[in-house]
Amino acid sequence: MESASAALRADVVLVGGGLANSLVALRLKALRPGLRVLLLEREATIGGEHTWCHFETDVDAAIGGWLRPLIVHRWTGYEVRFPAHSRRLPTPYLAITSKRLHEVATRVLGADAWTSVAVVDVNPHQVTLADGRRIVAGAVIDGRGARRSKRLALGWQKFVGQDLRLSTPHGLSAPIIMDATVSQTDGYRFVYVLPLDAHRLLIEDTRYSDGPGLDRASLSAAIADYARGQGWTIEAVEREEHGVLPIALGGDIDAYWREARPQVAEVGLRAALFQPTTGYSLPDAARLADKIAALPRITSASVRACVEAHSKATWRKRRFLRLLNRMLFRACAPEERYRVLERFYRLSVPLIQRFYAARLTWRDKARVLIGKPPVPIPAAMKCISESSVFGGQDA
Repeated sequence: MESASAALRADVVLVGGGLANSLVALRLKALRPGLRVLLLEREATIGGEHTWCHFETDVDAAIGGWLRPLIVHRWTGYEVRFPAHSRRLPTPYLAITSKRLHEVATRVLGADAWTSVAVVDVNPHQVTLADGRRIVAGAVIDGRGARRSKRLALGWQKFVGQDLRLSTPHGLSAPIIMDATVSQTDGYRFVYVLPLDAHRLLIEDTRYSDGPGLDRASLSAAIADYARGQGWTIEAVEREEHGVLPIALGGDIDAYWREARPQVAEVGLRAALFQPTTGYSLPDAARLADKIAALPRITSASVRACVEAHSKATWRKRRFLRLLNRMLFRACAPEERYRVLERFYRLSVPLIQRFYAARLTWRDKARVLIGKPPVPIPAAMKCISESSVFGGQDA
């Protein structure tokens, strides 16, 4: 790290060492190696304690290629389980861990990956640290997680995940992306299971809830109960992660960006870039990293203009997904929400792939809506407009 008395200058300063900024750093160093890129993270490691997953079909082959060094696990398919329907699907599923992200980012950035540093002020050309140092840069990019705003109406996906070592082999060959055969509590509840090796599993208890409050102790206990119910004996909890992710119901994306600090680029969840229904952020973060690295000039103004335009265009393209979310959160009784997903997972594999990739065609949209609705029709009709989630005011 630079000494306190040194002149601190860089071409790009990335504030926050989460997924989005880490991918921007990796693409800038790969495509613009002459730039000095500083990554600032307040915690001791980059990426925190997280596992980011995506389907192979969520990104194009070029992005899949440069993400490959980050991939820790790859499975050739996955399972879903519901009370009246279970299924094995053939889409490959991939996982990146925060440990691997930290290893790769620190190797690529070297001494320019700064951890355990607190930032107290961010403006378009300067970042001020808590110890008084200032870093001057041509581009400052803020990736410090979601920015709360009354301009976006949100539901919440809350989870606690534990990396468990079992006393005997678990017997799973593929992830269980949704096991909704569990009791329905605090909204739509499902358990998510990743087989890491013969004796290790990542088990997450997940709730699609109306509020963001997370009772970690309760969800941890639910994980233990689930493992017992599957006949697995936990030998050790090796690691725990938790999170509260936004699920988009509606919003005014133009007003949201008007609230942001002028000329400061915001990325990741802060830029409202996430799959509206699943909360997955990795594909959007990778696509944005490519866009930023390809800009003719990397300045705060050029990056802000690029990200803002991309965020707005992406938000508008995903209007249908927000409609589905309103059906899930506002037209369903919380304990009945699982029926929407149970019905969805009877659809074709290509359609499900396009849904996760947020690339539904108009035929896909019609197919999703055709048939007996899993929600009451009068309640569904009240959710058609995005303004319905703002008490009738324009969204």
